[in-house]
Amino acid sequence: MTEVDIREPTERLGQLRQYPANQLSVWQRWLQHPERVRLRNTVFQVHLMLGAVLSAYVFLMSISGSVIVHRDQLAQLFSVGWLVHLHSNLSSGPTGRLLNGIGAIAVMMICLTGAAIWWPGIKHWRRSMSVNWRAPFARTVWDLHSALGFWSMLLLLVWGITGTYFAFPRAFDAFFVLDPADRFTDRVLLWLTEVHFGRFNWFTRALWSFLGLIPAVLAFTGVFICCRRLIFKKPSNPNTQSP
Repeated sequence: MTEVDIREPTERLGQLRQYPANQLSVWQRWLQHPERVRLRNTVFQVHLMLGAVLSAYVFLMSISGSVIVHRDQLAQLFSVGWLVHLHSNLSSGPTGRLLNGIGAIAVMMICLTGAAIWWPGIKHWRRSMSVNWRAPFARTVWDLHSALGFWSMLLLLVWGITGTYFAFPRAFDAFFVLDPADRFTDRVLLWLTEVHFGRFNWFTRALWSFLGLIPAVLAFTGVFICCRRLIFKKPSNPNTQSP
């Protein structure tokens, strides 16, 4: 590779930054100034509203799920059946199971929209992967929500998928169309059941119990961001003047 080959991408990026934002393509604006892309802002509004509506539900599922990971051990001390029913069907039978399935699908939508709006621009993407604990409270909350959401997105997505499976197991029978000989489908569905609660060994149960609190933290920080934006008319991201 020649010196020209190495220098060209950097030079092109430098030239790109010299153009006014209104002269950039959609891709270029998303790369540098994602807050100026209309589609991104629409997705942000969807994410914000879903998070506001589901915050209490997510908090409840997070706390109850972290506890019932150890239900076999806790059952020796006190009854946990009511908590299991609360987590699995909101203590409301089939209706609660249906609502749980809808909630799980909504959680997946929150994950996907969150992934779409996480990108802060090429200058700041590293900063959005960590938390500045010395910053003002509003900035720390934003950093925590952004970084924690980034690092836990795949796990949260898996929980959303497994929650959907528990509520609508028949929908997953479609996998048998792809695997009529059942060479892997049953094992995958069993794995979905196990991975939801981390029931592999004592270490994964303890880890899942801790990681299970992440949605509660995201719900709390998300409500703070939402209130800051809707009630106090402050920017969602304290680092900018736009969402």
